[in-house]
Amino acid sequence: MKAAEILALKETALAEARAAGTSAQLEQVRIKYLGRKGCLPKIMEGLKEAPPAERPAMGRYANELKQELSELLETRRDALASATAATSGAAEVFDPTLPGRWRALGARHPISRVIEDAIRIFDTLGFSVADGPDIETEYHNFDALNTPEDHPARDTQDTFWLESGQLLRTQTSPVQIRVMESRPPPVRVIAAGRCYRRDTTDATHSANFHQIEGLYVNTRVSLADLKGDLTWFAQRLMGPEVKVRFRPHFFPFTEPSVEYDFSCHLCRGKGCRMCKQSGWIEISGAGMVNPKVFAKVGYDPEAVTGYAFGLGVERLAMIRYGLDDIRLLYDNDKRFLEQLAQ
Repeated sequence: MKAAEILALKETALAEARAAGTSAQLEQVRIKYLGRKGCLPKIMEGLKEAPPAERPAMGRYANELKQELSELLETRRDALASATAATSGAAEVFDPTLPGRWRALGARHPISRVIEDAIRIFDTLGFSVADGPDIETEYHNFDALNTPEDHPARDTQDTFWLESGQLLRTQTSPVQIRVMESRPPPVRVIAAGRCYRRDTTDATHSANFHQIEGLYVNTRVSLADLKGDLTWFAQRLMGPEVKVRFRPHFFPFTEPSVEYDFSCHLCRGKGCRMCKQSGWIEISGAGMVNPKVFAKVGYDPEAVTGYAFGLGVERLAMIRYGLDDIRLLYDNDKRFLEQLAQ
């Protein structure tokens, strides 16, 4: 094939592309000229046998054929698609007898549901919701909470420290400090949010978890108020038969300090697999706010008293839904989450 023949072939190919009235006809033109067994591959194959004087022109015309035909095919393909869409849209008729299309409804994640339920319950007791940053200062996370400088929680093995000297908060307690710094008593707030500790992930631990903490400060707050409010919360969340048990403990930011348990809502305190045959389920810690904490935020320790408590949201979710592995809450397995949503 000579250069003039390639030039004539290009004009023929362009004319056939312009004349194609459907996408199928257009595809046939593409296959005929640009396909693996089409005209262009044969031309390129024959270049090595062409006279040396003819090769430059033949190569140039072959490239022009490929480029111009490809561009025209794409333009015609878009035009035919637009015309088809316009035609089908005009002819489409709505059929009211067809059944509706089912759309799957989402549901709250178990962690979100526990947080929302807790906020709703404490709202009936007069608590408002407070919030604070996930990236905290050492002062708000440790110093203001009366945590000694040699406390293990300050070590890099336990806490995510940042190059700026700040840290990912290890608890939601810093929110309580920020609230007391910003307003005078009385204070009655709960803080719910994400916390971070350098725990090795296993069935009961996660480096990322959620807490709900409560703070009540007034002139005559006692442990009786704490027990009454926590008992009300437990019964509203777990069932009317649930009881609360306090056990002596130590926390630097409360004095006296306690750990508290809920009676097992499954066996009614008789002992089962959920409560390890004890009849009680460990929840978290609480206590009366340490006077040193009041002094840090500018409250008069002689004029006010208060209590603080904490709740692990994942622990509550595991108890509520009978889970034995915290990682189930983070795997995002749709089949598992749909079961909990039922």
